[in-house]
Amino acid sequence: MEVDYRLAFDLAPVGMVLSRNRVIVDCNQRLCEMFGASREQLVGQLFLVLYPSADEYERTGQRIAPILNAQGTYADNRIMKRVDGRFKGETFWCHVTGRALNRAAPHEAGIWTFEDLSSRRPVKSELTAREREVAAYLMEGLTSKEIGKALEISHRTVEIYRARLMRKYQAGTTADLVQKLLVA
Repeated sequence: MEVDYRLAFDLAPVGMVLSRNRVIVDCNQRLCEMFGASREQLVGQLFLVLYPSADEYERTGQRIAPILNAQGTYADNRIMKRVDGRFKGETFWCHVTGRALNRAAPHEAGIWTFEDLSSRRPVKSELTAREREVAAYLMEGLTSKEIGKALEISHRTVEIYRARLMRKYQAGTTADLVQKLLVA
C-alpha cells in the first residue's frame, strides 16, 4: 500500500508548516483552521502574521536561533494571534515545536507544528509582550536568573515583570501565579 504523504500532511491533527527563512512555504488544513485563514492567505507570508506583535516575532526568532543551531529542535508555549475570520486578532496560547533542516542556518528551512491550547488555557488578562515571555518561562519552572539570561535582561527586571503578573492574576506566591497561569 502506497502512503499519500500529501494527504497525511493536509489532514494531520496538528497545524503544520514548512518554512524557509521564516516564510510560510506550505501549511496544512489544521493550521488554517487554527489561525482562521486560508492557505492562500498564509503561504508566502512571514511568520510575523501569526504573532501578536512584530517585537515578539523578532525576539522569538533571536531567542530560538541559537537553540535550533545547538539542538536542531525547539519547543515552547507562546501566545499567537488569529489572522482572519470571526476571531481576527484574538490571541491564544499555542504549543509550537520546530525542527531546523540545517542546524548551521536554523531559519533557512524548517518543519513546525502548532497545537491550539486555548480550550485548556484561555488568554484572560491583557499582558504585554514581555509579560507573556516571562509568564511562559515561569510556567516552565525557570528562576528569575534563568529567565533573565534567556531574555537577555537582568534578573531584577524579570522580578518586576513577575510582580506585575502576580498583581494581574491576584497571586500571593510564584507557585500560585504559575497555577493561575496554567488554568487561566
